[in-house]
Amino acid sequence: MTDRCVPNATPPCLILGSALRRRGKLEIISNLLGGGISGNRNGAWLWRSRKYCEGEEGMQEFLFATGMVLKQSPSGEYDRRVTILTKESGKIVAFARGARRQGNKLAAATNSFAFGTFKLYQGRDAYTLADAEIKNYFEGLMSDFEGAYYGMYFAEIADFYSRENNDERQMLGLMYQSLKALSVPALSRPLVRVIFECKAMAVNGEFPGIPRDRELSDSAAYALDYIGKSSLEKLYTFTVTDEVLKELQAVSEDYCKKYWHHEFKSLEILKSLC
Repeated sequence: MTDRCVPNATPPCLILGSALRRRGKLEIISNLLGGGISGNRNGAWLWRSRKYCEGEEGMQEFLFATGMVLKQSPSGEYDRRVTILTKESGKIVAFARGARRQGNKLAAATNSFAFGTFKLYQGRDAYTLADAEIKNYFEGLMSDFEGAYYGMYFAEIADFYSRENNDERQMLGLMYQSLKALSVPALSRPLVRVIFECKAMAVNGEFPGIPRDRELSDSAAYALDYIGKSSLEKLYTFTVTDEVLKELQAVSEDYCKKYWHHEFKSLEILKSLC
């Protein structure tokens, strides 16, 4: 990809740990999800840059943004309409011309969950995707039917919360870390879902923390407090017993009903699978 911005950060990687440490009924998984996206506002893992590049119609202003494709749909005969969650530009809707043609360079880059650098230019009504350099396609997750629907559910929540021209660093970081977590066999996917739901609320200022009107075990209360306060890098570094998981699921379900008032299509399919 020409005229692209090169980050100073090392490309995200997945570092698996081996040791489990116990703290009460919580099993702390050391270094399970090392590397990856940080929520640090001064970090170099996310950036936005505008450049003027010479194209077919003379000098063209391009936006370079790091982000993730939340969803894609057909547009016309050969194009795709994509929703990309980016750092400082928030949620962007863009059209990828010819992306549905066999062998097109944008075909894989416009699949759901594709994470990388996107080169776009703005038209009268929408952005057009000119090129992309993808760092992680999450191919293993896409080939896993159940895992893919977990990911689509998370993407729907991110789409629900995010806005155009908004700082969505935390939401983007949460999406990236959560898709990595779904790919780790040692982590329970129902637990990953609970953590994502609660942290998505926390990132957007809606998570009330430990409920006062419900009696919880010490481990469940500790887990909720940890989810609300933990950094994104350390979010998926614990597991719980089945009993504690049921408590967390009940709390998360109550919070989702109270704060979202929204039906997610992928969740209905996910419930039929699990």
